[in-house]
Amino acid sequence: MSDQTWWYIARSSGFVAWAGALASLLCGLALSTRALGRKPRGPWLLDLHRYLGGLSVAFVGLHLVALLADDFVQFSVADLLVPFTTSYRTTAVAWGVLAFWLLITVEVSSLLMHRLPRRLWYGIHLSSYVIAVAATVHALYTGTDTSNPAFRWTGLLALGLVGFFTIYRVLAPAESRGRNSTRAANTRRYAAHLQPQGPQPPDVL
Repeated sequence: MSDQTWWYIARSSGFVAWAGALASLLCGLALSTRALGRKPRGPWLLDLHRYLGGLSVAFVGLHLVALLADDFVQFSVADLLVPFTTSYRTTAVAWGVLAFWLLITVEVSSLLMHRLPRRLWYGIHLSSYVIAVAATVHALYTGTDTSNPAFRWTGLLALGLVGFFTIYRVLAPAESRGRNSTRAANTRRYAAHLQPQGPQPPDVL
């Protein structure tokens, strides 16, 4: 294994985790707003939303392991888990730490959504917006890809899409919101079919 292998693994896994988190959020917003129309269908979007969230967590874990194994910066466990501990791009890394803990919280709450109060689950899930911003800031200002224009524009485009779906949901006509509520109810019934125990989950994002 070359001296830079772990650094390449850290960079690539971090990028995949970031992309997965943003894509999961976008799927959740597309599901709740139905801004894309009748297709893709709600159950398919819900499955993709959950899959991308789990994938993001897995690659974040690989990202952290690779950073610990790499000797370029020599991060400690505390550097990666406690904000403002490292001396390497302290603020940018702190954004990544914040995104990590919020991502874990959202994922755990999703696994326990049938056991949590509806309002609590929904409130925790709304922190996905913070994850999107924090992870993007971390990605843009940490590592060796920060000067890549394509990388920067990709991040800005993803945040722009998040903003579009959010604004669409807020400004959607009342009739459209009513249709969305019906579709969300159908999606909740599908989620309940997957995990029939306990109360039904609330709308995604």
